[in-house]
Amino acid sequence: MEVLLVLVIVASLLALGYAAFNFIGVKKMEEGTERMSEIAAAIRVGANAFINYEYRIIAVVVAVITVVFAVIFSVEYEGFSWEPSVCFVIGVAMSALAGWVGMKIATYANVRVSNTARITKNIGQTLKVALKGGSVMGLCVGGFALLGLFIVYIIFGFGLGLLSEEALIAGEHVFTQCLSCYALGCSIVAMFNRVGGGIYTKAADMGADLVGKTEAHIPEDDPRNPATIADNVGDNVGDVAGLGSDLLESFVGAISSAMILAVSLVLASIAGNSAIPYDVLQKLMYFPLVFASVGLIASIIGIAYVLLKKESDNPHRDLNISTWSAALLTIIAGFAATYFMFADETKEVLSAVSFNMGFLSPWIAASLGVLSGVIIGAIAEYYTSYDYKPTQMISHASKEGPALTITQGLAVGMKSCMLPLIVLGITTYLSYAVSGMFGIAMAAVGMLSFVSATVSVDTYGPISDNAGGIAEMSELEPEVRQITDKLDSVGNTTAAIGKGFAIGSASLAALSLMVSFLYAFQPVGADLNLNFTDPKILAGALIGGALPYLFSGMLIEAVANAARKMVEEVRRQFKEIPGILDGTSKPDYKTCIEISSQGAIKEMKVPAILAIMFPLVSGFLFGPYFVGGLLIGATLSAIMLAIFTGNAGGAWDNGKKYIESGQVEGQGKGSPAHDAAVVGDTVGDPLKDTVGPSLDILIKIMSTVSLVAAVLFSKYNLLDWIMRIVK
Repeated sequence: MEVLLVLVIVASLLALGYAAFNFIGVKKMEEGTERMSEIAAAIRVGANAFINYEYRIIAVVVAVITVVFAVIFSVEYEGFSWEPSVCFVIGVAMSALAGWVGMKIATYANVRVSNTARITKNIGQTLKVALKGGSVMGLCVGGFALLGLFIVYIIFGFGLGLLSEEALIAGEHVFTQCLSCYALGCSIVAMFNRVGGGIYTKAADMGADLVGKTEAHIPEDDPRNPATIADNVGDNVGDVAGLGSDLLESFVGAISSAMILAVSLVLASIAGNSAIPYDVLQKLMYFPLVFASVGLIASIIGIAYVLLKKESDNPHRDLNISTWSAALLTIIAGFAATYFMFADETKEVLSAVSFNMGFLSPWIAASLGVLSGVIIGAIAEYYTSYDYKPTQMISHASKEGPALTITQGLAVGMKSCMLPLIVLGITTYLSYAVSGMFGIAMAAVGMLSFVSATVSVDTYGPISDNAGGIAEMSELEPEVRQITDKLDSVGNTTAAIGKGFAIGSASLAALSLMVSFLYAFQPVGADLNLNFTDPKILAGALIGGALPYLFSGMLIEAVANAARKMVEEVRRQFKEIPGILDGTSKPDYKTCIEISSQGAIKEMKVPAILAIMFPLVSGFLFGPYFVGGLLIGATLSAIMLAIFTGNAGGAWDNGKKYIESGQVEGQGKGSPAHDAAVVGDTVGDPLKDTVGPSLDILIKIMSTVSLVAAVLFSKYNLLDWIMRIVK
């Protein structure tokens, strides 16, 4: 067993070491011309300024929550209990580090990608630079997540004896609270990075497009557009730092929920006088960590395949090979790990932990998660890539004007919800059938086990997008922009695939977190169910179903408010500095960066706090069963809304690019169809890059907050207090 724990730390350090190697390799490359270096420096300064200010806000929130947790858990466990608070801070640190490092490398890699395209005119060589930069983010996500879990498991689980056999028999739950708080720390950073970064990037993007493209009729990323630097800054703070923190949180949430369920299973068996042996508990808790570790190593191999390959002329194929080979290697290595851990266990023990297919049960459940992730990714690609009919139909609809562009995009987004939900439903049912609730948690772990590969491919997209912007602003030859545009188009599809993985795994992780929530406040060994004939649960589900719409509406309004100020500023500059459009005067980029930064910081606070406070206030007012209904309603609603918004926005974006590539007869850049497609893309911007990615965080942060406070909800809630008075 100790060998397997060594595998966890080796995998995390290997990933972080490879990330450092790629970081240094990218930074050593030449930036290109003086103009390219100047633009890249402006993007870097803007990104650093925003994330540093945002992290200061997060630090204040974290300090308050840390103190509150210390007080709450000290009261709950009748003695000073500092461990959950420290684990919370560790989670914050790991998530913040991943986002910060990923943003740093993106602001270094973007100009190197442009310069590689300029020098080599080779799409394969340019792809490698973009993926090398993206791999730093991907490897940091897996490496920091597992490193933090290893620290929590070793120091708090065993070093402090919180996971000892004696502590479990005594009914102490401190370690599960430590895991929950670690996951919550990751969630807090993810929420602020995704919401703040999403508002920033889309305010700048919409402002640049609405005035630059549709009014002034200048190209995307034209240096005459005052908002273009802010737009490129937004790619780094939203699509890179936000993405990394988001999927790290998903990864940690899936693993933590599986580990918490393992402890809950053992506690239930103790209550039923059929105790599962302690060594089996250890194996159940090791297994999610081990499976994630082999997935991380498989991701390293998948990434290295593309970076070491001599020739590459098909970016889409190579990126897919990187992802799918990591998935296949994870399944194969996961089988070996499962055999090593569980093959010697008796049928009685395996039955006691609901392993209905023998020792292979958890591997089957995890493999189902891997396969469902691949299938959901393929579905997202079908609905968002301009190689397929749905997006092409949007492009052709643009010939009839903006109204039909938007109508067709809405139809594509709505229709795209059905197949992923069928896949998730089948995966949930089958994983439960083979391995109980632990199987559902393992399906979530499986779907995210090769997260480093998917995040690397996803991050490659905004790096390529930035590279295209730098090429345009530096007035490089058209061939360079053609290369970066091709990479960017593939990046839009990989981003949609990444969002599919995120929401799919979030739904499975949220479901297992809900079961852990039930274990946390119900008597050990009691039947775990939420009876929808109970009015408290039904009311909670109804309100929970509406909550993602409220949250999404607030985000869209936040983007619109910030974008409106950006539009006014760009129009002002065009009017008051007439030399901008003829190239005789330089625009004021700094003011636009400040507008996006201030708008994002101002607008992100309420939605982020809403996600944290809503389940807490609901629990203290109406009790844990109301919160259980709330979580189910919010999860079901958010899954469909996230898939719809992500796929519709991605399809609108690539529909525009399909026209720009000249594949719609008689249309192209500057045509009426292109203007209509730009409107559709602008409508889709806040949906795919702000709303969709934030919804998966919403359901996980609500589930995690509820899990942390579950015991308090059952002891202290206004509704029970009133009922006792009435009786």
